[in-house]
Amino acid sequence: MKYRTEIGWLFVAPAALIISLVGLVPLITVVNYSFFEIFILNARFWVGTEWYAEIIGSERFWASFGRSTLFSAFVLTIQIPLGIAIALCIPKRKIWVGITLALVALPLLVPWNMIPSLWLSLLNSETGILGRILPNLGWASDWKLSTPHTWAVIIVMDVWHWTSLVVILCYSALTTVPAAYYQAAAIDGASPWQVFRHIQLPKLHHVLLMAILLRFMDSFMIYTEAFPINAGGPDGATTFLAVDLGEEIRAFNYGPSAARSVIYFMIILTVAWMFSKAQDMLDCGERS
Repeated sequence: MKYRTEIGWLFVAPAALIISLVGLVPLITVVNYSFFEIFILNARFWVGTEWYAEIIGSERFWASFGRSTLFSAFVLTIQIPLGIAIALCIPKRKIWVGITLALVALPLLVPWNMIPSLWLSLLNSETGILGRILPNLGWASDWKLSTPHTWAVIIVMDVWHWTSLVVILCYSALTTVPAAYYQAAAIDGASPWQVFRHIQLPKLHHVLLMAILLRFMDSFMIYTEAFPINAGGPDGATTFLAVDLGEEIRAFNYGPSAARSVIYFMIILTVAWMFSKAQDMLDCGERS
């Protein structure tokens, strides 16, 4: 048994080395930078935890934290139920399953940096399809000056891009439900809600935890898609945590930006740990 374990580490070693190079080394570097005032990389002055205290004590940080949390809450509230609903509606025939999944997955193929450009072109009042239709429904042409409209664009854009991931994950879990369960439910005269509640939803528990975690981490640190829409406006209404970090990096404030990165990393790590504990509790409940 010991011999097999040693052989196993040989296969894991290349992956561990790559992760160390692309993940651990940059993380250590960022943590190191967060304790310095850096004018240029060769001229650093130790400031200790000054940047951390300044960031945690600032109203700007907590306002951005609140906006990021609210955005993630909106995204999860929409995408998780919508993803489940679409997964349940996917046709059963094999040929239609492939076609439907291919169409559903199309938004995931669009590069992140192209998504805001795509939506801005659609909302263009002169050339965009949505830009010509929405004003007839009460949508203002100067929507960038409106906080609700800017939020609506970013949320709809994120829902369009990432709901496909939830759909695919949920559908993969639903395919593991034995046909005998559905047959038994039909014999007992179970309603569609009862079938979902007692047969399908238990199979979705683990997948939904994974989907919620993935979507929270990505939406909580949204930048590439959100910033080009309105540059954090209007009046900072869409200045999320990652937008703050991006502004620090653009200003070459290495110390504060490194401290922000570490704080955000700890927030994500804490949430991931909580989901891990929830997963363990769920496993214990199923075994009992």
